[in-house]
Amino acid sequence: QAEEELKAAWSQQAGQLRDMGRRERLLRSDLQRAGEQLVSFKTRVMQVCSPSAAGSTGKCLTEQQVIEKVRQIFDENQQSHEREKSLQKELSSRLAEEKEVSANIEVFKNSLQKLQ
Repeated sequence: QAEEELKAAWSQQAGQLRDMGRRERLLRSDLQRAGEQLVSFKTRVMQVCSPSAAGSTGKCLTEQQVIEKVRQIFDENQQSHEREKSLQKELSSRLAEEKEVSANIEVFKNSLQKLQ
């Protein structure tokens, strides 16, 4: 019975090891594919940014210059989103204020009509 239990445990462990090996191969494959996609993306960014984006000098941009430009664009995008949220908040506040004023005007009109 102990031998059967050991065989069952060994079989279970072997199955787990096979599963782990399969997952490891899948992860390695995914990692390799992600690396290839990154290289492809980097190549496309460099093609887009060079040489026309380098300005009138016609020099190719370095990777660092491209990274800085992407960071700058990202920062500007973040600032735009923050400004948009701020303006939306301000607009909501003003609309609420306008509704309140409109309601007060209606109350005033009704009171005025009752007085007449």
